[in-house]
Amino acid sequence: MTKEENETRLERLKAIVRAMPDKPGSYQYYDAEGTIIYVGKAKNLKNRVSSYFHTEVDRYKTKVLVSKIWDISYTVVNTEEDALLLENALIKKYNPRYNVLLKDGKTYPSICVTKEYLPRIFPTRTINKKWGTYYGPYSHVGAMHGILDLIRQLYRPRPCKQPMTEEGVKNGKYQVCLDYHIKKCGGPCINKQSWDDYQQNIQQAREILKGNVRQVQHELKQHMLQLSEQLRFEEAEECKRRYLLLEQFVAKSEVVSHTIDNIDVLTITNDEKVAFINYLHVSNGQINQSFTFEYKKRLDEGDEELLQLAIVEMRERFKSNAKEIILPKEVDIDLEGVTITVPQRGDKKTLLDLSQMNGKQYKFDRLKQAEKLNPEQKQVRLMKELQDLLHLPKLPYQIECFDNSNISGSDAVAACVVFKKMKPSKEDYRKYNIKTVVGPDDYASMKEVVFRRYHRLLEEELPLPDLIVADGGKGQMEVIRQAVQDELGLDIPIAGLAKDDRHRTNELLYGFPPRVVGMKDTSELFKVLTHLQDEVHRFAITFHREKRSKHALQSELDNIKGIGPKTRDGLLNALKSVKRIQEANMETISKVIGPAKAKIVYEHFHPET
Repeated sequence: MTKEENETRLERLKAIVRAMPDKPGSYQYYDAEGTIIYVGKAKNLKNRVSSYFHTEVDRYKTKVLVSKIWDISYTVVNTEEDALLLENALIKKYNPRYNVLLKDGKTYPSICVTKEYLPRIFPTRTINKKWGTYYGPYSHVGAMHGILDLIRQLYRPRPCKQPMTEEGVKNGKYQVCLDYHIKKCGGPCINKQSWDDYQQNIQQAREILKGNVRQVQHELKQHMLQLSEQLRFEEAEECKRRYLLLEQFVAKSEVVSHTIDNIDVLTITNDEKVAFINYLHVSNGQINQSFTFEYKKRLDEGDEELLQLAIVEMRERFKSNAKEIILPKEVDIDLEGVTITVPQRGDKKTLLDLSQMNGKQYKFDRLKQAEKLNPEQKQVRLMKELQDLLHLPKLPYQIECFDNSNISGSDAVAACVVFKKMKPSKEDYRKYNIKTVVGPDDYASMKEVVFRRYHRLLEEELPLPDLIVADGGKGQMEVIRQAVQDELGLDIPIAGLAKDDRHRTNELLYGFPPRVVGMKDTSELFKVLTHLQDEVHRFAITFHREKRSKHALQSELDNIKGIGPKTRDGLLNALKSVKRIQEANMETISKVIGPAKAKIVYEHFHPET
């Protein structure tokens, strides 16, 4: 598209906008093929749509959307709530490319109460409102089965699938099945349980499914007292059994306050591409519904816009008629007869925190599932977490850590381990013999090794690390800084891992002067950093032990002038020990190393000859 064509397109679109009314409604954007690519809603259509065509629009994704628009249509409605509902319906119908995508990865089960003469109660994932009334959906299947088990124990609704009619029951068409004999059904099919009694049980089961458990308890208690006064003790005992079962069920439920009734709670947990919105419904102080929506962002939508979409989706999906909605922040939405509350303390704030916790847990679970399928995603997440924690200029792809090892200054060595993408890169590990330091001076040894390491990397033009980690506190960090910044002039971030009195790593230090960086010692990132520290310690100790072992195993052959390591090793491989070499004759030694060197070795062990 040429510049002239684009200007003509924009002018035509602006003319459509200028003719739009100052009323609430929904607007639709079309591409060149006539496909709806975006659906929006507005209190004022003209003001909202014109904002897309302002020259100061700075969001990249919005500019991309505007560049694809070829036509605009709109629908005027009476209220903002109608605009929200219309927008929600159009998004579901057309699934526009640039709208937020509500991701329903699976169909959650619901509980159905059928409309039959003798209603049944069962779980299902198929919704057909001709069959009956549906309660749910239940995101936690275990909770759904818990409620079903309670209803079965309380009211024993018939479990059979046989269609039953009033005429069939009157004419004795049906026979009881095994469930009647094992007391899982009251036998309404043969009038062992009256139709009125069965319907009363089903009605109480509906109240429990709605979350009105306290109301059912109150009715049961009153009925039990009436039966006792009438000396109908067996029936009163049955009421008491049901009452106690409900009491046990309520004790396991989340109860906030009995003064809170018919309230919806929504909170949002964000990352760059996806938003997780948790929904709770509270009735009679009890949480009877919890669900987390997942929205895939398309145009960097803000929290307010996403919460508006979620409120509409929630009210439609759960048939909510709540008169109060609790939110974490103010949202510019006007719903008739509904109050928006942003609590700061009290029971409602407790509910808000609980919803936020559920949203964060859902996000964490989804992240874990994704990382199992793509392990690299976890490594990138940990690198990003460390970058944000230390405010590093770039992702710490390559991290290096140093440690020293010596005994009273003898056999002093150092080691460097390298982690790439938060995992050990063992081919890049390096060992160092301390050359310039005499005696047990850890700081000087560290400075020597760090200088040698990065001086060589500079000479060979090899990649430098994104972060250096000292196996120690402020002192180790300072000598590394002197070598890296003062002497080599490099700008590499330096951190330190300090230990407590029990020699356990408990602090991450960063900056100059070093400061403690807050991090939980149970977090995955902390475990990776302690693994880095343990790995450099292991590598340095192993190297030190190897060096001490070689020193301890130095044989008498090393003291013979004119006999080198190759000759020494040849003799030991052939004769197995220094003692056998000492006892061997000249001829035997000559066969291994030749007569000239054999004479030197033989005369060393037999000076009297």
